[in-house]
Amino acid sequence: QVQLAESGGGLVQTGGSLRLSCAASGRTFSINFMGWFRQGPGKEREFVASIAWSSGNKYYADSVKGRFTISRDNAKNSLYLQMNSLKPEDTAVYYCAARLGPGGGWSYWGQGTQVTVSA
Repeated sequence: QVQLAESGGGLVQTGGSLRLSCAASGRTFSINFMGWFRQGPGKEREFVASIAWSSGNKYYADSVKGRFTISRDNAKNSLYLQMNSLKPEDTAVYYCAARLGPGGGWSYWGQGTQVTVSA
């Protein structure tokens, strides 16, 4: 199993910044990708960003390109999401996720951390 724990959410004004963190434990040696998803009020959960654990290749949703940066610290088994130029539409519960291989799906999820952006 892999356990994930997010932190760093909070309340910010439009244009502000937050940095989310996710600590992974358990069978971390099996992780191929980690990523961030979010679910806003009345919306489905959506993909935000992901990173290949070994290569560091990054992928972003169009809605956050140029504003959010995903990164990882392999030695610490930690994942980060730097969020800049935040907008009210970024308001959501943000979830850390992990998958163990190509085609394996996003099998592991954190409990989520709330991000609220006020106008």
